[in-house]
Amino acid sequence: MSSTKLNPKTTKFEFGGIVGTTILSLTLPIFTIIINQLITPNNKITYDPVYYLNIFQSYHLWIPYLCWFISLAILDIIMPGHWVKGTTLRNGQVLDYKINGISNCLLLVFVLALRWQLTDGELPELQFLYEHYMELNIISFIFAFYLATWVYLRSFVSENKRLLALGGNSGDMVYDWFIGRELNPRSILGLLDIKLFCELRPGMLLWFLINLSCVHHVYLEHGQWNDALCLITVMQTWYIFDGVLNEEGLLSMMDIVTDGFGFMLSFGDLTMVPFTYALQARWLSENPIELGYERVVMILVLMGVGFSIFHLSNQQKSDFKQNKLNDMNCIETKRGTKLLCDGWWSMSQHINYFGDWLISLSWCLTTWFNTPLTYYYSFYFAILLIHRQIRDEEKCHKKYGKDWEEYQRRVPYKIIPYIY
Repeated sequence: MSSTKLNPKTTKFEFGGIVGTTILSLTLPIFTIIINQLITPNNKITYDPVYYLNIFQSYHLWIPYLCWFISLAILDIIMPGHWVKGTTLRNGQVLDYKINGISNCLLLVFVLALRWQLTDGELPELQFLYEHYMELNIISFIFAFYLATWVYLRSFVSENKRLLALGGNSGDMVYDWFIGRELNPRSILGLLDIKLFCELRPGMLLWFLINLSCVHHVYLEHGQWNDALCLITVMQTWYIFDGVLNEEGLLSMMDIVTDGFGFMLSFGDLTMVPFTYALQARWLSENPIELGYERVVMILVLMGVGFSIFHLSNQQKSDFKQNKLNDMNCIETKRGTKLLCDGWWSMSQHINYFGDWLISLSWCLTTWFNTPLTYYYSFYFAILLIHRQIRDEEKCHKKYGKDWEEYQRRVPYKIIPYIY
């Protein structure tokens, strides 16, 4: 197959094309600074450019962040796990992925417990993370910029041998850099899948540590915890570790299968996830509140319902794809594949998205109605999920044609049953 046929030029642009992606590249980092500054008690934004320029040469901040990223990359390669096959790519290739989330998480917990014992509960690493949260936020998106740029430039090396993302091969430098030009960039002798690694390791686990640093800070300051902060930490820890420990399920999702790795994913994984998903814990560490028994139970029930829908629906689809559920109603497509329209997947086309959004709402409710800032996550997540649904619908309509129209007739709701 020729390089042109394998990697056709991108003709359809997303996010407003070149202009839109340029604006997003400039404004999203600024947004993370502003919303995190607003979380602080004095609500003052730092406008002094010297403050931001100094961060570029702050070795005492860069070294810990780089050690965190590089150490996790090395551990991702050397820690024990098992190998699985990814989905078949359009060139017929099937990539191997090492699944070792369990061993990595166990090691992280062991190191934290050991440091707790050795420092008599002081844990200076968590204090450092809490005190330099804003600076590390800025460092993370500078690093995300460097990583996206490096991956973009290397996509031109031996270009005819690389599989490019269908959506990121327009020929425009800024657009392709933002969307992601190469589909599955790999490094360190091909042992490290950069996209899967960034999705599940440095950002997700840093999110966990940020929440933990908030709990640690409150305990050092006040000698006790508030139930709201404990609740958000427990719920998000459950979600984070469930995602990392079930990383195999990510191999069939859009981020891995169809999206290239560019600034969109690099910034999303390394900055948006840890430094905006932790807003509830950050706010509660500065504004402690007590929810009380009834509110805690209500929030836990909402989280439980959302998690059950999310987990059970994904498990059902996974079992169906592995031919473990042959008695379920489905549409046999002309491509030889099947579209599931039974069980959870008879309720909406993306019932798992609905469950995921309910989880996000439960997290925001831990701050109750004391501030609108922490509800950013649920609002942003709704936009993200709707955008993914639209992209998926366009892709499936093109892929399945009349079969997709029949599927839409049988399963008319997009995300929320009986509503949308």
